[in-house]
Amino acid sequence: MKMILAVVQADDAAKVMQALTSAGHRVTRIATQGAWLRRENTTLLLGVADHQVEDVLNILKQTAQRRISYIPSPREVPGALSTRVMDVEVGGATVFVLNVERFEQL
Repeated sequence: MKMILAVVQADDAAKVMQALTSAGHRVTRIATQGAWLRRENTTLLLGVADHQVEDVLNILKQTAQRRISYIPSPREVPGALSTRVMDVEVGGATVFVLNVERFEQL
């Protein structure tokens, strides 16, 4: 058995969860926040059999899309009040697959 922890952008969470539950997976959603961009993320927890890991990873690849986002970046000119915009890639999923020694539902 494996525990899958997947961190996805909050904008993708509903779509990802719908695809996972439609495929028969149980998933727990936890609201989290990224440190670098300070944007809301969602951490998804799934307990799956070993043979289901690839199915979950494929669903995540299809539904957690990478895209370009534009964020303000302060100018490095002393006294300047204007800002410039920086483009960064966001989205996708950061996934951890962990071995589970024991699983119980009480």
